[in-house]
Amino acid sequence: MVLARLTEAQKRLFIRQHYGIAGNHSAVKLCGWTKKSLHDKGVCYKQKFYGIESHRCLQCTPVINWCTQNCDFCWRLGRYQYPELEGWDEPKEIVDKMIEAQRKLLSGFPGADVNMKKWKEAQNPTQVAISLAGEPTIYPKLGELIAEFHKRGMTTFLVTNGTLPERLENLNPLPTQLYVTIAAPDKETCMGLCHPNLPDAWERLMKTLELLPKLNTRKVIRLTLVKGVNMKYPEKYAELIKKAKPHFIEAKGYMSVGSARQRLGLEHMPTHEEIVEFSKELSRHLGVPIADEHKPSRVVLLTNLPKEKWKVNR
Repeated sequence: MVLARLTEAQKRLFIRQHYGIAGNHSAVKLCGWTKKSLHDKGVCYKQKFYGIESHRCLQCTPVINWCTQNCDFCWRLGRYQYPELEGWDEPKEIVDKMIEAQRKLLSGFPGADVNMKKWKEAQNPTQVAISLAGEPTIYPKLGELIAEFHKRGMTTFLVTNGTLPERLENLNPLPTQLYVTIAAPDKETCMGLCHPNLPDAWERLMKTLELLPKLNTRKVIRLTLVKGVNMKYPEKYAELIKKAKPHFIEAKGYMSVGSARQRLGLEHMPTHEEIVEFSKELSRHLGVPIADEHKPSRVVLLTNLPKEKWKVNR
Protein backbone atom coordinates (compact mmCIF):
# COMPACT_ATOMS: atom_id res chain seq x y z
CA MET A 1 0.00 0.00 0.00
CA VAL A 2 1.09 3.56 -0.75
CA LEU A 3 0.32 6.47 1.58
CA ALA A 4 -2.03 9.07 0.05
CA ARG A 5 0.55 11.83 0.36
CA LEU A 6 2.07 14.36 -1.99
CA THR A 7 5.82 14.71 -1.64
CA GLU A 8 7.21 18.14 -0.81
CA ALA A 9 8.61 18.36 -4.35
CA GLN A 10 5.18 17.61 -5.81
CA LYS A 11 3.58 20.24 -3.58
CA ARG A 12 6.10 22.85 -4.73
CA LEU A 13 5.42 21.98 -8.35
CA PHE A 14 1.65 22.27 -7.95
CA ILE A 15 1.98 25.55 -6.06
CA ARG A 16 4.11 26.98 -8.89
CA GLN A 17 1.24 26.08 -11.20
CA HIS A 18 -1.17 28.08 -8.98
CA TYR A 19 -2.84 25.20 -7.19
CA GLY A 20 -3.78 25.63 -3.55
CA ILE A 21 -2.83 22.51 -1.59
CA ALA A 22 -5.48 21.35 0.89
CA GLY A 23 -4.01 18.71 3.16
CA ASN A 24 -2.05 15.67 2.04
CA HIS A 25 -3.71 14.83 -1.29
CA SER A 26 -6.37 17.44 -2.12
CA ALA A 27 -6.19 20.76 -3.94
CA VAL A 28 -8.11 23.71 -5.36
CA LYS A 29 -7.41 26.02 -8.27
CA LEU A 30 -9.17 29.17 -9.41
CA CYS A 31 -11.03 28.46 -12.62
CA GLY A 32 -10.49 30.90 -15.48
CA TRP A 33 -14.19 31.65 -15.44
CA THR A 34 -14.09 32.49 -11.74
CA LYS A 35 -11.40 35.07 -12.53
CA LYS A 36 -13.36 36.43 -15.49
CA SER A 37 -16.51 36.74 -13.41
CA LEU A 38 -14.64 38.67 -10.70
CA HIS A 39 -13.60 41.13 -13.43
CA ASP A 40 -17.13 41.17 -14.93
CA LYS A 41 -15.76 39.75 -18.18
CA GLY A 42 -18.02 36.75 -18.60
CA VAL A 43 -19.28 33.65 -16.81
CA CYS A 44 -18.92 29.90 -17.18
CA TYR A 45 -21.33 27.91 -19.33
CA LYS A 46 -22.43 26.19 -16.11
CA GLN A 47 -23.84 29.52 -14.95
CA LYS A 48 -25.57 30.05 -18.28
CA PHE A 49 -27.02 26.53 -18.40
CA TYR A 50 -27.55 25.59 -14.75
CA GLY A 51 -27.60 28.85 -12.79
CA ILE A 52 -24.52 28.35 -10.62
CA GLU A 53 -22.48 31.49 -9.84
CA SER A 54 -19.02 31.36 -11.42
CA HIS A 55 -17.45 33.67 -8.84
CA ARG A 56 -18.66 31.43 -5.99
CA CYS A 57 -17.51 28.13 -7.51
CA LEU A 58 -14.83 26.04 -5.79
CA GLN A 59 -12.90 23.95 -8.34
CA CYS A 60 -11.27 21.12 -6.43
CA THR A 61 -10.10 17.53 -6.21
CA PRO A 62 -9.60 15.09 -3.35
CA VAL A 63 -7.00 13.14 -5.40
CA ILE A 64 -4.76 15.59 -7.21
CA ASN A 65 -2.09 13.07 -8.15
CA TRP A 66 -3.88 9.83 -9.04
CA CYS A 67 -6.14 8.73 -11.86
CA THR A 68 -7.31 5.56 -13.58
CA GLN A 69 -6.51 7.02 -17.02
CA ASN A 70 -3.93 9.18 -18.79
CA CYS A 71 -6.02 10.95 -21.43
CA ASP A 72 -4.10 12.76 -24.15
CA PHE A 73 -6.54 15.68 -23.98
CA CYS A 74 -6.09 16.21 -20.22
CA TRP A 75 -4.59 19.64 -19.46
CA ARG A 76 -3.40 18.51 -16.04
CA LEU A 77 0.09 17.33 -15.26
CA GLY A 78 -0.24 13.53 -15.86
CA ARG A 79 1.15 10.88 -16.22
CA TYR A 80 -1.01 9.36 -13.55
CA GLN A 81 -0.66 6.14 -11.61
CA TYR A 82 -3.39 4.18 -9.81
CA PRO A 83 -1.79 2.43 -6.82
CA GLU A 84 -3.55 1.07 -3.74
CA LEU A 85 -3.61 3.98 -1.33
CA GLU A 86 -4.16 4.36 2.41
CA GLY A 87 -3.96 7.03 5.12
CA TRP A 88 -6.58 9.38 3.66
CA ASP A 89 -7.48 12.79 5.14
CA GLU A 90 -10.93 13.16 6.71
CA PRO A 91 -13.68 14.92 4.69
CA LYS A 92 -14.31 17.78 7.15
CA GLU A 93 -10.60 18.54 7.28
CA ILE A 94 -10.42 18.54 3.48
CA VAL A 95 -13.37 20.94 3.09
CA ASP A 96 -11.99 23.33 5.72
CA LYS A 97 -8.59 23.39 4.02
CA MET A 98 -10.08 23.73 0.53
CA ILE A 99 -12.03 26.84 1.52
CA GLU A 100 -8.95 28.23 3.28
CA ALA A 101 -6.81 27.57 0.18
CA GLN A 102 -9.44 29.16 -2.11
CA ARG A 103 -9.47 32.31 0.05
CA LYS A 104 -5.69 32.49 -0.08
CA LEU A 105 -5.77 32.28 -3.90
CA LEU A 106 -8.41 35.04 -3.96
CA SER A 107 -6.46 37.31 -1.61
CA GLY A 108 -4.44 39.03 -4.34
CA PHE A 109 -7.45 40.00 -6.46
CA PRO A 110 -8.85 43.21 -4.93
CA GLY A 111 -8.13 46.14 -7.23
CA ALA A 112 -9.66 48.82 -9.41
CA ASP A 113 -11.04 46.41 -12.01
CA VAL A 114 -12.42 43.76 -9.62
CA ASN A 115 -16.08 43.60 -8.63
CA MET A 116 -15.63 43.83 -4.87
CA LYS A 117 -19.16 42.65 -4.12
CA LYS A 118 -18.42 39.45 -6.02
CA TRP A 119 -14.98 39.15 -4.40
CA LYS A 120 -16.53 39.28 -0.93
CA GLU A 121 -19.14 36.71 -1.92
CA ALA A 122 -16.42 34.47 -3.37
CA GLN A 123 -14.95 34.01 0.12
CA ASN A 124 -17.89 31.72 0.83
CA PRO A 125 -18.38 29.42 -2.18
CA THR A 126 -21.83 28.03 -2.89
CA GLN A 127 -20.90 25.59 -5.66
CA VAL A 128 -18.25 22.86 -5.82
CA ALA A 129 -16.83 21.37 -9.02
CA ILE A 130 -15.12 18.13 -7.99
CA SER A 131 -13.26 17.89 -11.26
CA LEU A 132 -9.90 19.61 -11.05
CA ALA A 133 -7.42 16.76 -11.46
CA GLY A 134 -7.23 13.00 -11.02
CA GLU A 135 -10.24 10.67 -10.73
CA PRO A 136 -12.26 11.79 -7.68
CA THR A 137 -14.03 8.46 -7.16
CA ILE A 138 -10.67 7.03 -6.06
CA TYR A 139 -11.14 8.87 -2.74
CA PRO A 140 -12.85 6.26 -0.54
CA LYS A 141 -14.78 8.80 1.58
CA LEU A 142 -16.24 10.69 -1.36
CA GLY A 143 -19.82 10.34 -0.10
CA GLU A 144 -18.85 11.85 3.24
CA LEU A 145 -17.03 14.65 1.42
CA ILE A 146 -20.13 15.44 -0.65
CA ALA A 147 -22.25 15.34 2.50
CA GLU A 148 -19.90 17.84 4.17
CA PHE A 149 -20.27 20.24 1.24
CA HIS A 150 -24.05 19.83 1.26
CA LYS A 151 -24.15 20.45 5.02
CA ARG A 152 -22.60 23.85 4.32
CA GLY A 153 -25.29 24.72 1.77
CA MET A 154 -23.17 24.08 -1.31
CA THR A 155 -24.22 22.37 -4.53
CA THR A 156 -21.84 19.72 -5.89
CA PHE A 157 -20.95 18.81 -9.47
CA LEU A 158 -18.94 15.58 -9.61
CA VAL A 159 -17.06 14.71 -12.80
CA THR A 160 -15.91 11.11 -13.32
CA ASN A 161 -14.48 9.08 -16.18
CA GLY A 162 -16.75 6.19 -15.17
CA THR A 163 -14.03 3.60 -14.69
CA LEU A 164 -14.98 2.85 -11.06
CA PRO A 165 -18.69 1.96 -11.29
CA GLU A 166 -18.62 0.21 -7.90
CA ARG A 167 -17.79 3.54 -6.24
CA LEU A 168 -20.73 5.28 -7.94
CA GLU A 169 -23.09 2.42 -7.14
CA ASN A 170 -22.39 2.80 -3.42
CA LEU A 171 -22.02 6.59 -3.32
CA ASN A 172 -24.16 8.17 -0.60
CA PRO A 173 -25.18 10.90 -0.85
CA LEU A 174 -25.04 11.48 -4.57
CA PRO A 175 -23.82 14.86 -5.86
CA THR A 176 -26.24 17.56 -6.98
CA GLN A 177 -25.18 16.84 -10.55
CA LEU A 178 -23.18 13.86 -11.78
CA TYR A 179 -21.05 14.13 -14.91
CA VAL A 180 -19.74 11.08 -16.73
CA THR A 181 -17.26 11.68 -19.53
CA ILE A 182 -17.49 9.55 -22.65
CA ALA A 183 -14.16 10.18 -24.35
CA ALA A 184 -14.53 7.81 -27.29
CA PRO A 185 -17.24 6.20 -29.42
CA ASP A 186 -15.64 2.74 -29.20
CA LYS A 187 -13.11 0.70 -27.24
CA GLU A 188 -10.29 0.99 -29.77
CA THR A 189 -10.42 4.80 -29.76
CA CYS A 190 -10.71 4.85 -25.96
CA MET A 191 -7.61 2.73 -25.44
CA GLY A 192 -5.56 4.83 -27.86
CA LEU A 193 -6.70 8.19 -26.47
CA CYS A 194 -7.20 7.58 -22.74
CA HIS A 195 -4.36 5.11 -21.98
CA PRO A 196 -6.17 3.60 -18.98
CA ASN A 197 -4.34 2.10 -16.01
CA LEU A 198 -7.12 -0.51 -15.85
CA PRO A 199 -7.15 -3.10 -18.65
CA ASP A 200 -10.95 -3.36 -18.54
CA ALA A 201 -11.58 0.41 -18.41
CA TRP A 202 -13.98 0.35 -21.37
CA GLU A 203 -16.06 -2.45 -19.87
CA ARG A 204 -16.14 -0.55 -16.57
CA LEU A 205 -17.41 2.56 -18.36
CA MET A 206 -20.17 0.45 -19.93
CA LYS A 207 -21.22 -0.69 -16.45
CA THR A 208 -21.34 2.92 -15.32
CA LEU A 209 -23.54 3.92 -18.25
CA GLU A 210 -25.92 1.06 -17.44
CA LEU A 211 -25.93 2.10 -13.77
CA LEU A 212 -26.77 5.77 -14.36
CA PRO A 213 -30.54 5.41 -14.91
CA LYS A 214 -30.80 3.93 -11.39
CA LEU A 215 -29.06 6.87 -9.69
CA ASN A 216 -31.47 9.43 -8.28
CA THR A 217 -29.71 12.68 -9.17
CA ARG A 218 -29.23 15.01 -12.13
CA LYS A 219 -27.01 13.33 -14.72
CA VAL A 220 -24.89 14.74 -17.52
CA ILE A 221 -22.96 12.93 -20.23
CA ARG A 222 -20.00 14.97 -21.40
CA LEU A 223 -18.25 14.39 -24.70
CA THR A 224 -14.74 15.82 -24.95
CA LEU A 225 -14.33 16.08 -28.71
CA VAL A 226 -10.85 16.01 -30.24
CA LYS A 227 -10.75 16.82 -33.93
CA GLY A 228 -9.26 14.02 -36.01
CA VAL A 229 -9.22 11.60 -33.05
CA ASN A 230 -12.59 10.93 -31.39
CA MET A 231 -14.85 13.40 -33.19
CA LYS A 232 -16.43 10.68 -35.30
CA TYR A 233 -19.27 8.15 -35.33
CA PRO A 234 -22.01 10.28 -33.73
CA GLU A 235 -24.32 7.28 -34.09
CA LYS A 236 -22.04 5.23 -31.80
CA TYR A 237 -21.95 8.01 -29.21
CA ALA A 238 -25.75 8.11 -29.40
CA GLU A 239 -26.03 4.40 -28.62
CA LEU A 240 -23.79 4.82 -25.56
CA ILE A 241 -25.74 7.85 -24.35
CA LYS A 242 -29.04 5.98 -24.71
CA LYS A 243 -27.78 3.44 -22.16
CA ALA A 244 -27.23 6.21 -19.60
CA LYS A 245 -30.50 8.13 -20.08
CA PRO A 246 -28.97 11.41 -18.86
CA HIS A 247 -30.88 14.64 -18.27
CA PHE A 248 -28.29 16.62 -20.23
CA ILE A 249 -25.62 16.00 -22.87
CA GLU A 250 -22.71 18.42 -23.26
CA ALA A 251 -20.70 18.22 -26.47
CA LYS A 252 -17.52 20.13 -25.64
CA GLY A 253 -14.48 20.84 -27.76
CA TYR A 254 -10.95 19.88 -26.73
CA MET A 255 -8.82 22.88 -25.78
CA SER A 256 -5.07 22.75 -26.48
CA VAL A 257 -3.90 24.10 -23.12
CA GLY A 258 -1.62 23.01 -20.30
CA SER A 259 0.14 19.66 -20.61
CA ALA A 260 -2.22 18.59 -23.40
CA ARG A 261 -0.26 20.85 -25.78
CA GLN A 262 2.62 18.37 -25.62
CA ARG A 263 0.37 15.60 -26.97
CA LEU A 264 -2.29 17.26 -29.12
CA GLY A 265 -1.67 20.48 -31.02
CA LEU A 266 -3.93 23.30 -32.16
CA GLU A 267 -4.97 21.33 -35.22
CA HIS A 268 -6.95 19.01 -32.94
CA MET A 269 -9.06 21.84 -31.48
CA PRO A 270 -12.46 21.91 -33.18
CA THR A 271 -14.07 25.27 -33.80
CA HIS A 272 -17.38 26.04 -32.15
CA GLU A 273 -19.05 25.74 -35.54
CA GLU A 274 -17.65 22.21 -35.91
CA ILE A 275 -18.98 21.30 -32.46
CA VAL A 276 -22.40 22.61 -33.51
CA GLU A 277 -22.36 20.53 -36.70
CA PHE A 278 -21.34 17.40 -34.80
CA SER A 279 -24.05 18.11 -32.22
CA LYS A 280 -26.65 18.33 -34.98
CA GLU A 281 -25.74 14.81 -36.09
CA LEU A 282 -25.76 13.61 -32.50
CA SER A 283 -29.17 15.23 -31.98
CA ARG A 284 -30.54 13.47 -35.04
CA HIS A 285 -29.40 10.05 -33.82
CA LEU A 286 -30.57 10.66 -30.23
CA GLY A 287 -33.83 12.42 -30.90
CA VAL A 288 -32.78 15.03 -28.33
CA PRO A 289 -32.75 18.69 -29.44
CA ILE A 290 -29.93 21.19 -29.19
CA ALA A 291 -31.11 23.46 -26.39
CA ASP A 292 -28.30 25.98 -25.83
CA GLU A 293 -24.65 26.74 -26.48
CA HIS A 294 -21.75 28.72 -25.03
CA LYS A 295 -19.41 29.76 -27.79
CA PRO A 296 -16.45 30.89 -25.61
CA SER A 297 -16.33 27.37 -24.09
CA ARG A 298 -17.06 25.62 -27.39
CA VAL A 299 -19.86 23.64 -25.81
CA VAL A 300 -23.33 22.69 -27.01
CA LEU A 301 -26.12 21.50 -24.69
CA LEU A 302 -28.68 18.88 -25.68
CA THR A 303 -31.68 18.13 -23.49
CA ASN A 304 -35.38 17.35 -23.57
CA LEU A 305 -35.99 19.18 -20.30
CA PRO A 306 -37.78 22.55 -20.36
CA LYS A 307 -35.55 25.46 -19.43
CA GLU A 308 -37.26 26.07 -16.10
CA LYS A 309 -35.90 22.70 -14.93
CA TRP A 310 -32.25 23.33 -15.83
CA LYS A 311 -31.34 25.37 -12.77
CA VAL A 312 -29.90 23.53 -9.78
CA ASN A 313 -31.42 24.13 -6.36
CA ARG A 314 -29.56 24.36 -3.07
